[in-house]
Amino acid sequence: MTPLVLATLAAAAPVAAQPYVVESDAIPRPLTGQAGDPARGRALMEDRQRSLCSLCHAGPFAPPHQQGTLAPDLQGIGARLSEGQLRLRVVDIKRLVPDSIMPSYARTEGFARVATAWQGKPVLTAQGIEDVIAYLATLRD
Repeated sequence: MTPLVLATLAAAAPVAAQPYVVESDAIPRPLTGQAGDPARGRALMEDRQRSLCSLCHAGPFAPPHQQGTLAPDLQGIGARLSEGQLRLRVVDIKRLVPDSIMPSYARTEGFARVATAWQGKPVLTAQGIEDVIAYLATLRD
């Protein structure tokens, strides 16, 4: 393969999650070596099929008539929680709230009654999680 093809393939490959450390109620360091992109994070938040966030949460993202009311409203969440706190809640909320109905977006093991299509797979990639965190951190009002 040519160097251009290899570079293109490498750029398109998903970024692998790095091991993370939980400190208190947060994962202080990103799961990837790349910064999250708030625009991609917003698009994920609005995509009910990929992130599932708006099935339960409301917030300043479209479409408002399809947002859920089962979980806290995310308006202003970036002012209330640090990026590390947000990251732990998205990666594995069950570590903080064992009975939560929110999925653990990065965990792939230790669950019961998982649909075949989701077995062994995270809900979002590590970069997808970082994108969502970057967007949530912008929600300060």
